Amino acid sequence: MPEKSLAEIQREVDAYISQFKEGYFSPLALMARMSEEVGELAREVNHYYGEKPKKQSEAENTVEMELGDILFILSCFANSLGIDLTEAHNKVMNKFNTRDANRWTRKSDEL
Repeated sequence: MPEKSLAEIQREVDAYISQFKEGYFSPLALMARMSEEVGELAREVNHYYGEKPKKQSEAENTVEMELGDILFILSCFANSLGIDLTEAHNKVMNKFNTRDANRWTRKSDEL
């Protein structure tokens, strides 16, 4: 599959949601859905990397699928509020590159 930009992902999600009369859920409902998906991701991470083995009766999920679910809900949330995720990402990276510029030990500093 070809790579997609955040903008392409947002447009694809919008095209999917736009085919339904219900449209996007409210911000509060989307926040609840995001919390549910993050909980499902935590469960999968605990199964694969933690001490809690999966029950035989539990559905076969993967960390990859749970991250995909989170990306879908995140795209819905951003679209419903008119937020461009690429722009949001750029602003956050600028914040980290300025505020936290000297917070961590760079690999290049170890030489």
